[in-house]
Amino acid sequence: MVSHSQPGSDSQPRVRWLFLDLNSYFASVEQQLRPELRNRPVAVVPVMADTTCCIAASYEAKAFGVKTGTQVGEAKRLCPGIELVEAQHELYVDYHNKIVAAVESCVPVSAVMSIDEMACSLMGREQPLMAALDLGRRVKETIKREVGSELRCSVGLAPNRYLAKIASDMEKPDGLVALTQDILKPALQGLDLRALPGVGARMEKHLHARGIRTMGQLLELDREALSEVWGGVGGDKLYYWLRGEDFNDPKLEHQKSVSQSHMLPPEFRTRDGAYAIAHKLLHKAAMRLRTAHLWATNVSLAVKFAVPKDIAKKLHYSGIPQRGWSRGMTVLECQDNQTLVEALCKLWAEMPQGEQFQKPFFVGVWLGNLVPDHLHTLSLFSSLETEARRTRLAKTMDELNHKYGLDTLFPASMLTAKAAAPTRIAFTSIPDLFD
Repeated sequence: MVSHSQPGSDSQPRVRWLFLDLNSYFASVEQQLRPELRNRPVAVVPVMADTTCCIAASYEAKAFGVKTGTQVGEAKRLCPGIELVEAQHELYVDYHNKIVAAVESCVPVSAVMSIDEMACSLMGREQPLMAALDLGRRVKETIKREVGSELRCSVGLAPNRYLAKIASDMEKPDGLVALTQDILKPALQGLDLRALPGVGARMEKHLHARGIRTMGQLLELDREALSEVWGGVGGDKLYYWLRGEDFNDPKLEHQKSVSQSHMLPPEFRTRDGAYAIAHKLLHKAAMRLRTAHLWATNVSLAVKFAVPKDIAKKLHYSGIPQRGWSRGMTVLECQDNQTLVEALCKLWAEMPQGEQFQKPFFVGVWLGNLVPDHLHTLSLFSSLETEARRTRLAKTMDELNHKYGLDTLFPASMLTAKAAAPTRIAFTSIPDLFD
């Protein structure tokens, strides 16, 4: 679906965002690696058990009614002969990185939304419709050529990122859809409310209770009415987004990263001490993340070590001769302590073991490429129940820590650091957390 205009015409519609959604991503990776699975119904599962759920299904399996969340036993009933493959998490992340690199060779990636979604801001000559369509085709061809022929994706083009995501969902698999200003209203009117990012079962019920049952009814609301029906700032944003505009009020834009760092007290200037402090920093960063209703897709760790002057790369502002080390990794969208700590442990394990890396005096953690709630994509590596359980646990911990103090509940790995970095020190003071 695209608007009609002549190539090179001055009146040619323009789009400002390209959104890429990989189709049946985990199943496609498996089909790429194992040719015998191609053109066959495939379901990726966390473990080989009939009681668990499918976390991905190939389009051949979807044709039988198997989809994400389908119980394995039911999938076997719906599709006799379905091929079950146990998930290979690290492999999917590795392919994700290859795909990002392939896209980057065509157009810079502005935001990685999840392991199978990314958004690219278009500039200058990339924005005219025909040029954007050519770019979309080039991105798709590059992924197939550089990463794998089975890695299909749907590309959406639109005036803003929200509409580009909607466009990417309108034609699957392997689609290329542009939502331009001249066709926007009729194109959107034919969609279900659930086609809007941010409209799940709960929001759909909320809208129905207020008399909004169709996209047409939603589009007829003015800004004030939509804000009231939707509830809060989200309605304001949605009003502008659905009309092809970007709502860029700086006060309402979400922050892009959350970080915590600390100069270690002398008694904690050991690898074990620094490790414990890093856990405490991560605990606080995760609380800030959840308070801001954000989800992290990147975790980074930085450690500075005291070394002799003759081998120091530079002096720290405190005067300590230093050598720095840092490492980052991509994670599935998360905000719970357990997932973040798992990432921290992996990063810590990559730290060099040489003599120059034995006297840490500074440690910092960074959570980046943040995604707001309304653009959050549920993890496909775990069931909906697992994510909900982790979220409830994290929120319960936060409520108790808000009420009784930051150190009321914390991961056991923080025990040795509990007395370090007391709240009176500036780095642990998080005023925005309690305002």
